[in-house]
This record gives sequence, C-alpha cells and structure tokens, in this order.
Amino acid sequence: MIGWILLAQAPIAQKLKDAPNAGYATGVLLGSFLPVVFLIGIAFLLYRRFNRKKED
Repeated sequence: MIGWILLAQAPIAQKLKDAPNAGYATGVLLGSFLPVVFLIGIAFLLYRRFNRKKED
C-alpha cells in the first residue's frame, strides 16, 4: 500500500500544481484520500465481524 501511495504522489502533485483554483485542489486531495479511508473502514468492519464470530 505504501508503494501505491508513493506512485500516486506524482500525478497528485502535478494536478495540484496545475489547479485553476483552491476548490479544485481541495477536490483532488479529497478524491485521492477518500478511497483509501473507505477501504480501511471496510477492512476494520470485516475484522470486527470475524473477530466477534471467533469469540462466540
């Protein structure tokens, strides 16, 4: 996952550099981090679900 983040930094940095205004830059940052946060959330929910089943 760290490799993906490092690979994604170059296009994100270029988009931020070429951004027409601050709103576009904010959208680029949110659009790049929200999928990662979403996947981490799903992984956490699955972990909790399977961990509870093991305890029962």
